[in-house]
Amino acid sequence: MTATSGVPDLVCARCDKPLEMRKVEASYLGQTFPVELPCCPSCGFVYISEELAYGRMLKVEQALEDK
Repeated sequence: MTATSGVPDLVCARCDKPLEMRKVEASYLGQTFPVELPCCPSCGFVYISEELAYGRMLKVEQALEDK
């Protein structure tokens, strides 16, 4: 089931609040990238799925390391 915010039913383990899509900044090797990810509205925890970590993020990391 999907919440109204467009995020699957993900809940913060610390705060027990539903995650909401928010713009956050991801940084790697001195480069910062604005991205929209599920985030806890209370504590700011950002959820990065395994699919994202081993997909797009891995490709970006490899490209930055090759520079």
